[in-house]
Amino acid sequence: MKYGIIIGSHRSASESTKVGKYIAAELKKLDSKSSSTIIDLRDNPLPLWDESKWDPKGNLTKLWKPYSTKLKSCDAFVVISPEWAGMVPAGLKNFFLYCGNTEVGHKPAMIVTVSSGRGGHYPNAELRMSSYKNNHICYVPDHVVVSGVKDVLNDDKLDEENKGDFYIKQRIEYSLKMLGVYADAFVKIRKSEVIDYEKYPYGM
Repeated sequence: MKYGIIIGSHRSASESTKVGKYIAAELKKLDSKSSSTIIDLRDNPLPLWDESKWDPKGNLTKLWKPYSTKLKSCDAFVVISPEWAGMVPAGLKNFFLYCGNTEVGHKPAMIVTVSSGRGGHYPNAELRMSSYKNNHICYVPDHVVVSGVKDVLNDDKLDEENKGDFYIKQRIEYSLKMLGVYADAFVKIRKSEVIDYEKYPYGM
């Protein structure tokens, strides 16, 4: 099984990257045969999407190709989004405008939201509402909210006395196990003859 870890912060140094690296290590620990590829939007590498992306020989298509190749190779995703002013970062929303059916369609994804304070809930609702429609990515019911991120996930130890860190690590482990089960099940969906992107390429 191959996982894509999409880190949605476009700050040069972000706590979301720390969370992404922790999750990559945890996935390997849970299944030594699995692999992960990290797609980090640090420094906002993609220009704003426009209709020239539909030109197969256009500049945006060329810029997108390395990302597209990585996404196509994955069976499931972890989407990590910090909460900026109660919202998903613009770079991550822009990223999903680029994504299409062949890259993320009918593949399960788990949302992980990050906040330096007590927040982190709004990006989960925003991603579920507006980032899946035309690319058919499938968000699983379980998600993880990493509040107070500076105080957690700074090592791989399970310390029951550090209740916040202990809880979030256990929650991540459980949610990643669930994602793995979904990833196995969705292989059958993608291989089915029901999916018809020619007739129904977009969500309704």
